[in-house]
Amino acid sequence: MRIAVFGTGAVGGYFGGRLAAAGENVTFIARGATLQALREHGLRVESINGDFVIHPTAVTDAPSEVGVVDVVLVAVKAWQVPEAAAALRPLLGPGTVVIPLENGVEAPDQLASIVGREHVAGGLCHLVAFQLGPGHLRHAGLEPDVAFGELDGRESPRLEHLKRAFDRAGVKAGLAPDIRVAMWEKFLFIASLSGLGAVTRAPAGVVRALPGTRGLLESAMVEIVAVARANGVFLPDDAAARTMAFIDALPEEATASMQRDILAGRPSELEAQNGAVVRLGRETGVETPVNGFIYRALLPQELRARGELRFPA
Repeated sequence: MRIAVFGTGAVGGYFGGRLAAAGENVTFIARGATLQALREHGLRVESINGDFVIHPTAVTDAPSEVGVVDVVLVAVKAWQVPEAAAALRPLLGPGTVVIPLENGVEAPDQLASIVGREHVAGGLCHLVAFQLGPGHLRHAGLEPDVAFGELDGRESPRLEHLKRAFDRAGVKAGLAPDIRVAMWEKFLFIASLSGLGAVTRAPAGVVRALPGTRGLLESAMVEIVAVARANGVFLPDDAAARTMAFIDALPEEATASMQRDILAGRPSELEAQNGAVVRLGRETGVETPVNGFIYRALLPQELRARGELRFPA
């Protein structure tokens, strides 16, 4: 199985690295400092499950040099998905499947609109990891896992082959019977915690412990469940409660990638997370006051990070 990993940050680097370390045929698509670092030093991963280095690393900034692959794992930031979709066309053959591992719920449709729905499956991952530098990342928490599924829910030999590749790599992988439900269940967690974490500038242990912020977290989740159902995705009745239990089990110091990006003054996935809740809620007539507050409170920082607004730090 030939696998291309489009984007070699924390997610693409970790999961692509585990596949490559297990002997799978993996090529990384990267650019800039990351491309240079992978060529010169390889991919370096520090992990609670054991450190490893992939060197030499099969890496390029030109998808046309790779040719047709069986699987493309798209691991760029959510706002970069349309650009990545246009660039990955040379990787596609008749049977190629493209799987997004971004936070958010809109990537499959964004990809399908550009490369064709027949090439796209849904996907998600759980991982607490961050970059220490180009081509160098640290997996700091949680047992990593991935899940994927066909958008129409059909059985899928191509995804079964990919699952077996992850099994060989020692990474927990699942075939979701309804991948959209699975993606919204993760979205329920990541959008609520990322948003509140960024507004409060506090880690999960603080956000969940204070009655006021815990109440906001729960209210944000209730809104997301309502938006999901209004968009035809029927989350289980206990989805919010299970998500809160998951957050309660996180390390006290845990933070989310969107939160870290905002606090560092970098462009973030705000539009794809709390912004998406507000937008999708408005389109379906669902009120989202808590997510609306989070989105509007963080928007000035986001616009400044993108160079669209100027004001002192």
